[in-house]
Amino acid sequence: MLKELYIENLAVIEKASIEFCDKLNVFTGETGAGKSILIGGINAILGQRVSKDIVRSGANKAVVSASFYNICPEAVSFLSDNGIECEEGELLITREIRSDGGSTARINSRPVNISLLRELGQMLVNVHGQHDNQILMTSERHIDILDEYSGAGEMLEEYRRSFHSLQALARKINELKKQANNKAFRINELQDIIADIDSLDIKPGEDEEIDKELDISKNAVILSEAIYKAHSILKGTDDADGTVVMVSEARDSVMPYSELFNELAPLSERLSSAVIELDDIAQELSSLSDKLDVDPKRYDYLNERSTALRKIKKKYGPELDDVLRTLEDSRRELDELLSADQSLSEYEEQMQQMLSEVSVKAKNLSEFRKKAAEKFVSQVTAELEFLNMPNVKLVVSQTAGKLTVNGLDTIEFLISANLGEEPKPIAKIASGGELSRIMLALKNVTAEKDSIDTLIFDEIDTGVSGRAAQKIGLKLKEIGKIRQVLCVTHLSQIAVMADEHLLIEKNDIDGRTVTSVKPLDIEGRKLEIARIMGGDNIDELMLENAENLINTYKA
Repeated sequence: MLKELYIENLAVIEKASIEFCDKLNVFTGETGAGKSILIGGINAILGQRVSKDIVRSGANKAVVSASFYNICPEAVSFLSDNGIECEEGELLITREIRSDGGSTARINSRPVNISLLRELGQMLVNVHGQHDNQILMTSERHIDILDEYSGAGEMLEEYRRSFHSLQALARKINELKKQANNKAFRINELQDIIADIDSLDIKPGEDEEIDKELDISKNAVILSEAIYKAHSILKGTDDADGTVVMVSEARDSVMPYSELFNELAPLSERLSSAVIELDDIAQELSSLSDKLDVDPKRYDYLNERSTALRKIKKKYGPELDDVLRTLEDSRRELDELLSADQSLSEYEEQMQQMLSEVSVKAKNLSEFRKKAAEKFVSQVTAELEFLNMPNVKLVVSQTAGKLTVNGLDTIEFLISANLGEEPKPIAKIASGGELSRIMLALKNVTAEKDSIDTLIFDEIDTGVSGRAAQKIGLKLKEIGKIRQVLCVTHLSQIAVMADEHLLIEKNDIDGRTVTSVKPLDIEGRKLEIARIMGGDNIDELMLENAENLINTYKA
């Protein structure tokens, strides 16, 4: 429940700290005092859209904070899933709206995005304003009201999962049918691609190997000359000894004296090793020279192959791996197309089975709604009779049509408010006052079915007066026994029912308008209720009447 609300620099509210009781809290005040701003502040901490214009003139930002306690398990679980701890069911939500249009939100001092705040807000508070009556005026929303009342959520979700699967299957079948229309052309196209690539019998990385061998072949003369020169230096020519011979001679020169002069022994061994190493290098150079004998036919093949690989890469590349991937993808798609007729037949068979399953679930949902509608009509009618609509007749029109995301049903509420009249759509015949009472009746019959502990009614009394207003007050008092209720009203019949009466008052201070919110004691309540009943000319009789009314409905 909402424990306390703090507002700073919100429109004409400079600073206000408001504590709430857990029953019926009523706000009253002169027209234009700022009651709508108070509701706007609550909407802000519930994650609703706010405008920078709501920031008090001259201030950098507006701040709204709300503390909650004993929040529902659903909200605790939601917070935990999002990494936010909620000790002992207590919660602090803060929203800052900057004058430049920016906005930030925190839950228990942790920054959060507005969408998360909005989702949490729907679990904490249910706000009913005058615009919510439009739900009743929109027949397409009536099915939502009935489902909420009946607790059809789980059954509806199960149906929707099957319905969405049916839709996905239908899309797949349509896709296959479209493919079938262009299948022959695409098959020929894929076969051409496969034949084109297959004809080259490409190996991964082949292009790099071909290009490397081709580069060597093109530079064979230069390479041969370099190898020949190196080999000649090492092994010598007909006219001169090579390095190997000269190093051998150097070794032979010193070897006989190794025992006489010990320092020559290791040098002699190193010269022997050098002779062996240089001779081995000469042999490898000779082998490399043999490999550089270019076969003209091989050279021609390398050129042709390189050209063919470049062309295929330009067509399906840019890299050879891309060409091979295109070949693999084309083969797979061709296999799918060639087996498409079989797949289409299988999918259509699945479609019939799924359609049968969805139809059964839709019919079960319809039967569930039909039974719930009977109880719904009985309970709402009883509420409306209490709310001074004794001759009301409510009908839930349920007609079957094609399968939709909501099942087979089209639901519309019909009403007759007077004897002898046939029930007609609410949008066509209900007045503003009747809409307010119908919505209150709906809220009351659904109050025990949801986990939302705080209900806010912003001028639920629009269009009503007298005994009907008194009945609305009594009904709000009744709801207040099981839920926390906040109600903005301009009627004394409702104000006298309050367990906590708060006055929204506007004053001019230092040339600026300032709105304050303060709880009223018994004397303050008497004055405010007398003002609502008779205006500013308050006399003793009016105060006495106000006191009697307060005492009559005191909890």
